[in-house]
Amino acid sequence: MPAPKPSLLGRLPPNRFRPPRGQKKVYLPNFTLTLLRTPFLPPNFATFITPLSLNKLDLKDYLYNVYSIQCLRIRSYVQQSRVRQDKPGARLPKPRRWYRPRATKRMTIEMPATEPFVWPEAPTDLKPWDKEMHEKAKEEQKGEQKLMSDEGRRVPRGDGAKLREQAEELLRGKKVWRPGWMDWDVSGRAGSELGPHAGV
Repeated sequence: MPAPKPSLLGRLPPNRFRPPRGQKKVYLPNFTLTLLRTPFLPPNFATFITPLSLNKLDLKDYLYNVYSIQCLRIRSYVQQSRVRQDKPGARLPKPRRWYRPRATKRMTIEMPATEPFVWPEAPTDLKPWDKEMHEKAKEEQKGEQKLMSDEGRRVPRGDGAKLREQAEELLRGKKVWRPGWMDWDVSGRAGSELGPHAGV
C-alpha cells in the first residue's frame, strides 16, 4: 500500500486557528442590549435582546472589549410580533386595520464553564417600586379600553347602583341638586359657593 502523499500546506501547529474577531472600533455604541433573566438555562448561558442590525461578531467584540467576556458560541433568532389591529397608542383602535409591530432579535451566548453568571434573587418586597399602584392603574386602563371597544358598549356600566341611590335621595328630599360649577371658584379650588364668574 503506497504511503499517503504529504499535504502541500503541511500540518497546522496547534492553536493556529482562532475564531474570527472584528477589528471595527466603536467608541460610543449607539445600540442597547437587554440582558434577560433566564432561570431555565445553565449559569454559563446568557440571553440578550439586541437590535436587528447587530450580528454575532459585533456582540462578541462588544462583550469581550467592554466586559472581558469570552463567547464560545452564539445563537440568534428573530421573533416576529403578533399582528394587531391598528397601531399601538391609538385612542380608538380601528377594526380591520392590521399592523405588525417590529420584530425582536434575541441572542444566546455560551461562556466558559469557569466563568458562570448567576442572577441575584428577585426581590420579594415590591413596595419601593409602587407595585400595587401600577397594578391598579393597569386594571383601570384595561377597564377603560374595554368600555371604549364595541364589546364594552353592550355591557352595562358598573356605576348604575350608585346613580340609582343618588336619584332616590333627590326624590326623597335628602339632598338638593345644584350645578357642579357652583362648587368651584375662579382659582379652581373646590368647596366655594362662588361661581366661575365671581369677582369679575
